[in-house]
Amino acid sequence: MARSINKLSAVEVAKKSKPGTYGDGNGLYLQVAKSTAKDAQEGNVTKSWLFRFMLAGKARYMGLGDVNTFSLQEARKRAREARQKVADGIDPIEERKEKKSTHRADEAKRITFKQASERYIASQKAGWKNAKHADQWKNTLEKYAWPFIGDLPVAKVETAHIHQILDPIWKTRTETASRVRGRVESVLDWATVRGFRPKGDNPARWRGHLDKTLPARAKVAKVQHHAAMPYDELPAFMTRLRSMDSISARALEFTVLTAVRTGEAIGATEDEFDFQKKLWTIPAERMKADRPHRVPLSDRAIAILKSVPREADSHYIFPGARKGKPLSNMAMLELLRGMDGIEGLTVHGFRSTFRDWAAERSNFPREVAEAALAHILSDKTEAAYQRGDMLEKRRRLMTAWAGYCSTAPTKVRVSA
Repeated sequence: MARSINKLSAVEVAKKSKPGTYGDGNGLYLQVAKSTAKDAQEGNVTKSWLFRFMLAGKARYMGLGDVNTFSLQEARKRAREARQKVADGIDPIEERKEKKSTHRADEAKRITFKQASERYIASQKAGWKNAKHADQWKNTLEKYAWPFIGDLPVAKVETAHIHQILDPIWKTRTETASRVRGRVESVLDWATVRGFRPKGDNPARWRGHLDKTLPARAKVAKVQHHAAMPYDELPAFMTRLRSMDSISARALEFTVLTAVRTGEAIGATEDEFDFQKKLWTIPAERMKADRPHRVPLSDRAIAILKSVPREADSHYIFPGARKGKPLSNMAMLELLRGMDGIEGLTVHGFRSTFRDWAAERSNFPREVAEAALAHILSDKTEAAYQRGDMLEKRRRLMTAWAGYCSTAPTKVRVSA
């Protein structure tokens, strides 16, 4: 009696060379086809396994692999597994397609932390102030994070990896380590939102997590404040500064009178000033806090602006030595260093001089002085209610400050 199943033998499978389909039973077939030079297996034919089944009244054919990969016994086992799925009402072809699709999706999600970092930086670059900021991000991560987790799938980054990055530098380079931590946290947050990491707590977050295992920054690294001039020495310094005839001197005097940062002063352009309203509006892209800052101008500040010679091909208020460029960010500091009796002071330190004067020699509220320095209120509740910039109050403050800078110190408190 002819066999209805297991009709083929391993020897027969090896000998079959005539193109055609040869049944083994239970829907399993050996398919022999003419080959091309590219996929030739044995001579001029290729051999593969085929499973035929009926589902919803329709015949379907499912490939089970070639004979060089799967033996006859293995092909029978694969055919049996497929038959069992059909018996359960499952289309094995569609199931295999879904598995391949899921696998491809999973593979697409398996990006490394380095790749995630690069994609995050690219996605944020347009919103950052300049290309230099993006370079700083990349350089920081490349130096401190990538050596530990750069090649690790971003989905696998855990707290232990964060400690590998931070522990060696937390006590010796605390500010840098804190910056690295924040940037790693941002990359991991981005990866979670984009589906590259499972939802859950960010292993690089500080509050309620790393703050339990790492000492606070203030305890391991002393904050290095910019050297500042005592405010009672300022009037004499300003008198001396006004006697100097240079662009750097005028820029420094203007910077002190407006209590702005070096970059904000030297980057000032003509279109930012409204002389009629005695107002200077610094655009958001030039501010540290990424929001515009209005500066009320004293009469002396306006006089400085009008006295500085203009260059035809430059729109900067304080032109530099290079044609079309603003004053160098080192020019004012070099001026300070060249003055007798002035040692260790920084341009930025004059902001502290202003803040000390406002606190100790005036009755202006703290928030007015902070607004003059373009500081963001640390108290979120207070900041939510204080949405204005208190321009008119600050105008009175800056007028009083300019008056103080041009007179000898007095014990009289300035009234708000």
